[in-house]
Amino acid sequence: MERILITRQGYDKLRKELEHLKTVERPQNIKAIEEARAHGDLSENAEFHAAKERQAFIEGRLSELNYKVNNANVVDPQTLSKDKAVFGSQVVLENIETGEEVEYQLVGPDESNIEEGRISISSPLGREILGKKPGAELVINAPGGKRHYELAEII
Repeated sequence: MERILITRQGYDKLRKELEHLKTVERPQNIKAIEEARAHGDLSENAEFHAAKERQAFIEGRLSELNYKVNNANVVDPQTLSKDKAVFGSQVVLENIETGEEVEYQLVGPDESNIEEGRISISSPLGREILGKKPGAELVINAPGGKRHYELAEII
């Protein structure tokens, strides 16, 4: 059984979506199917077919979320060592050419959001940071060419 690394914030978000699908989306969809059935001939009933497609999406997402929640390994970033970058670490990178600093948290693919400073450990940048110690130089192949960073610190 695969354990899925996730932060508390990411876990809570998945649980919230799971509950919303179970308590709001699924019942609304069941009602939509019942109403569409009442319109008669199902073979040419667009509302019925749309509701059935939505039902398939909801059930698939519920299955996926249940799997992730049941196999989650919640990581508390506050308990992590600061000697090297690992899942959940908050890191500060300094662009060696410009001196500009950026801060990221290493998270799983489900939690990544670059606008919030959360990058996936499976992204090129995340893979490059993972396992590095403060002071390490990182070379990132970006669309505009190579960029050189220093892992300034792990917060």
